[in-house]
Amino acid sequence: MSPIQIRPYNRDDLNAIIEVFNDSVRQVASRHYSPAQIDAWAPIAVNTAQWSERLERKPTFIAEYGSHIAGFSDLEPTGQIDMLFVHSEYQGLGIARRLLNHILLKAREQNHSALTTDASITARPFFERSGFHVVQEQDVQLRGQTFKNYRMARAI
Repeated sequence: MSPIQIRPYNRDDLNAIIEVFNDSVRQVASRHYSPAQIDAWAPIAVNTAQWSERLERKPTFIAEYGSHIAGFSDLEPTGQIDMLFVHSEYQGLGIARRLLNHILLKAREQNHSALTTDASITARPFFERSGFHVVQEQDVQLRGQTFKNYRMARAI
């Protein structure tokens, strides 16, 4: 049995998910974005009510490595992957791949013909290795900062 298990998100996961997100942005994505961009993307002051609402309005999936929450992802009703993050301590163990495979399964069950995502500079190589292609390079605004990311798509 694999040490990586995928399961649905539940409310008790909220703080762990926020921690995975903040760690992933601050420790991993910081290779490609400035300190000001990182602070805008993953602010120290966290709005847990906003996070809770965001996670509960669409299917969100948790990756557990042993007994630890190591990553998470989601699937919008449109076939958009809004978030896919893996904690820095669990990089390179196949967690993102397992999450994406789970999302592909769910997308097929929902009869989607394609998946899309807005991938960071950091995430772009993973998505390209996973069959996604760049549709458009984008400059997006968030909390006074401009971020480069990539609209990507993949047929299912």
